[in-house]
Amino acid sequence: MLERPRRNRKSPVIRKMLEETVLLPSHLIYPLFLVDGKAKASPIKSLPGVYRLNLDDVSKEIEICVKLGVSTFVIFPVIAEEHKNKKATYSYSSKNFYLTAIKLLKKRFPQIVLMSDVAMDPYSSDGHDGLVINGEIVNDETLPILAKMAVAQAKAGIDIVGPSDMMDGRVGYIRKELDKNNFTDVSIMSYTAKYASAFYGPFRDALDSAPKSGDKKTYQMNPSNKIEALREAALDEQEGADILMVKPALCYLDVIHLLKENSTLPIAAYNVSGEYAMIKAACANGWLNYEQVMPETLLSIKRAGADVILTYFAKDFATLFKKINS
Repeated sequence: MLERPRRNRKSPVIRKMLEETVLLPSHLIYPLFLVDGKAKASPIKSLPGVYRLNLDDVSKEIEICVKLGVSTFVIFPVIAEEHKNKKATYSYSSKNFYLTAIKLLKKRFPQIVLMSDVAMDPYSSDGHDGLVINGEIVNDETLPILAKMAVAQAKAGIDIVGPSDMMDGRVGYIRKELDKNNFTDVSIMSYTAKYASAFYGPFRDALDSAPKSGDKKTYQMNPSNKIEALREAALDEQEGADILMVKPALCYLDVIHLLKENSTLPIAAYNVSGEYAMIKAACANGWLNYEQVMPETLLSIKRAGADVILTYFAKDFATLFKKINS
């Protein structure tokens, strides 16, 4: 035989030399859940190993992760019911503990990148990503609220805003308002193809942000559709997005690959809470080996075309990476 592919697999050195896909801690974004006040870290039952943290604990977690090579974080605020209303006004209030925390974190860790979430649901008494009027999630009336939120986050020091709401035209509206307020350097990572997925449950548990009525199918994408993602991507590009995101990741690897093949912008993927919880549960039961399955999972997302991965595995991956490569 002239062709023997196994020759390229015969030793660890050769296998490493010929790797087509490389995943590093620097490719990962670590989600953290922030609570107001000094409450002790509280575990999220449906997200094993993930906690709601106060500002001091978030700072400690960031310090550990930076030493491991993870330097980008997305901070999600856990908002008390008393601060929620129909128009999510607390999201851009000067009294918002989240905005104060961002300022302090950027002061403590000037070298890190902080990403935000731009959507109404954490702050809305209706639990929807957009404004609800007479039972309908209205699009155009939501855009000014999202823009106020994004500008407030930029003023606090956020490096990347992440519109996750899936309202039509929101990227362009936010870009215009950011530029008008001299935040031309603030990036937009758009949740471009965000599907109406059943894998978001643990995240909603973490933030207590589930819709009070109805669902999100009129604005999040139908899981049956792939070509529609190209339309969303084209619009986000035209409106000024800097990075395009697919959410969830594992059940939508084909969509990640499709956008990578059809866009010159970097592609991000969100390895969501339900995907994380499944693997954690299987490993806790001894059905899978965590140190083998976790990196393979992330590698599959990278191989599909993701340049950036938001994942609850970030700290564990970086810890394992350092252990293997030290």
